[in-house]
Amino acid sequence: MNPAKPGETRRTPWIVGVSGASGTPYAASVLRALLDAGESVDLVVSRASRLTLLDETGISFRDAHWRDDLGAWLSRGADGKPGIFETDLTDVRYWNAGDLAAGPSSGSYPTKGMLIVPASTACVAGVALGLSKDLLQRTASVTLKERRPLVVAVRETPLNGQTLRHLVALDDAGASVVPASPGFYAGATHIQDLVDFVAGRVLDAAGVGHGLYRRWKGELHRGAGE
Repeated sequence: MNPAKPGETRRTPWIVGVSGASGTPYAASVLRALLDAGESVDLVVSRASRLTLLDETGISFRDAHWRDDLGAWLSRGADGKPGIFETDLTDVRYWNAGDLAAGPSSGSYPTKGMLIVPASTACVAGVALGLSKDLLQRTASVTLKERRPLVVAVRETPLNGQTLRHLVALDDAGASVVPASPGFYAGATHIQDLVDFVAGRVLDAAGVGHGLYRRWKGELHRGAGE
C-alpha cells in the first residue's frame, strides 16, 4: 500500500454490503455501531436491497441523494419509528452496486474487511461461486482473495441443501457465517434489542467493539414474567 502523505491519515474502511434479503434493520444497526466505534465505512447497496428497504421502511434509496436517504434510514428504530437515532455520516462513502470499477473492486484498495448484512441466499451463492455479478459480490470475492475478514449474515429460513453447501464453501474459504438468529438470554424487551443482538454478533465476528447487547457472564437471570 502507498504510504500516507505528510499530514494525512490513511482511511481504511469496513465495507458494508446490503443485499436484497429481508432484514434492513440489521444493516442499520451494524452501520450505526461501526460509526459510533469511530470506524470508516464504505457502503454498497444492491439493486434488490433497495426494493426491500422501500418495503420495510418506505425509504427510496437514491444514488444522487444517498446521504439524505441513508440518514433517514439510520434514524429509524427497528419498529419503524423515525428520528430515534442520530448518526454522523461524515466518514461514510457510498459506491453504486453497478460500478465494477469502484475502489473496493480491487485488492489494492485498503479495507479492514467486509460485512454483508443481511445476506440473501442469492448473494451467498454468488459469492460462494465467485460470480462477481455486481460490486457487492466482487468486493466479497476480493475480500476473500486478500485474506481479509468477511462476515456473512445470512437471513433465510428454511435453508435448503444447496444454500447449506454454499455456506460451507464460504466457511472453507475463510468467511464467518453468522445466521440472523436473535438470542433471548440478553434480556430483550423490545424488537430493537433483538436486532441489536444480531448486529452485535456480526461485529463480534469482525472483531469490532460495541455495546449492543448484554453478554453472557455465566449467571442465570429471571425471565421478565417471574
